[in-house]
Amino acid sequence: MNSSTFSDIINSTSQNADHTFTTDIPTNWMQGRTTYGGLSAALCLEAVQRTYPELPPLRSAHVSFAGPVGGTVSISTKLMRQGGSVCFISAELQGEKGLATHVVFCFGSSRPSRIDQDFMSFPDLPSPQESEDFFTSAQRPPFTHQFDCLLAEGDRPITGSKQSTVSLWVRHKDKAANNLVGLLSLADMPPPALLPMFEEFKPVSSMTWSMNFLTENIDTQDGWWLLKSIAEHGRDGYSSQNMEVWNSHGQLVIAGRQNVAMFY
Repeated sequence: MNSSTFSDIINSTSQNADHTFTTDIPTNWMQGRTTYGGLSAALCLEAVQRTYPELPPLRSAHVSFAGPVGGTVSISTKLMRQGGSVCFISAELQGEKGLATHVVFCFGSSRPSRIDQDFMSFPDLPSPQESEDFFTSAQRPPFTHQFDCLLAEGDRPITGSKQSTVSLWVRHKDKAANNLVGLLSLADMPPPALLPMFEEFKPVSSMTWSMNFLTENIDTQDGWWLLKSIAEHGRDGYSSQNMEVWNSHGQLVIAGRQNVAMFY
């Protein structure tokens, strides 16, 4: 299991008699002492979709990373409310020490709207072909080896940078991870936007992560997604940042926010 792909983990996730799900997190998907957050959130979404297969499109997700987790994990789901067009479902991922990740998903049916417009422009940044490798050092979290990652804007972590914005082109090395669950697992891949400002290594940890899904279309060219993180604040050991996920066609697919704990 130490070289498992994203698809390996999803395919090995089994449903139990009590309607919970169980899987094992291999060491190559760890981020420090815990599972990579994008994988934890994706496993919660996978469990929800298997339990409730007739859901309308996903509209938002609110993730709380309550504690570290690794090894064998279990995921439970709960229908919170089913309305005429909107459905709220929660999921909890737990390890041997208890709750690790809690997610509230909101699914909503499409309906006619007089407004059909995007108000944000695609960032004027280098394409994947024009960008350079983001990781140039062997010192990197194990989970990052599951992704191709190119630097389009900003600086690398722990370089004493003055910039607080980082834009990366990212794709799964696992070509089968091309659905909504795969996209959710990828969307958390960038390090916190303030990490390039650090002059020495100190721990950072995402605490909450909120996302709005702006389209049902998750198509992109050659698997590449542009992930942009913009820090708004860094004080008292915490940082707030905006996060954007764009497809290669210039469409904003996910608008998100994170609250990050920093020990620097």
